[in-house]
Amino acid sequence: MQPTSPSAGTVLASYPRYADAQAAVDRLSDARFPVQRTSIVGRDLRLVETVTGRLDYRRAALSGLATGAWFGLLVGLFVGLFADDAGSWLGLLLWGLLFGALAGLVFSVAAYAATGGRRDFVSTSSLVADRYDVLVDPAAVAEARRVLGLSASYPPGDQPVPGYRPGAEPDPRLGPDGLPPSTHLPPGAPDR
Repeated sequence: MQPTSPSAGTVLASYPRYADAQAAVDRLSDARFPVQRTSIVGRDLRLVETVTGRLDYRRAALSGLATGAWFGLLVGLFVGLFADDAGSWLGLLLWGLLFGALAGLVFSVAAYAATGGRRDFVSTSSLVADRYDVLVDPAAVAEARRVLGLSASYPPGDQPVPGYRPGAEPDPRLGPDGLPPSTHLPPGAPDR
């Protein structure tokens, strides 16, 4: 039986990296443990926004042009499915590409102009957890501990699963303290 919610299971082990928690579940799977009774739960989540570059009219126009061209190409392909011959199919494809690119460019530049310079950067967002708990259905905890070589009194988070080295391959996105660079504030800066 699968835990009904992420907090319904018993914590089997806790890891600083997702890859380590995933490796523990993979080890359970290799031993034919019923992994449908496990969950990996990220704890202490934070949203990390990584700025990838500056946004200006040129970049907004190029981005809109490319996105619109892809969309127009897709529409042209779908409409072209109903074309009578190859010439009209190719024409529909090219007109879809052209009009899509033009519409994408216009809408993207208009949307950028509407921001009034309040967000002149491009970024990506991701959720980052401080630790990852491997949860197991309470009825299967003893078997999971046996498979991973953990003692019955194993306190979660005190030691890794034998055979795995948490932190052996540090995440290049994190700083030396294990936090994303965006969470580092200069000395004396107020907390957000």
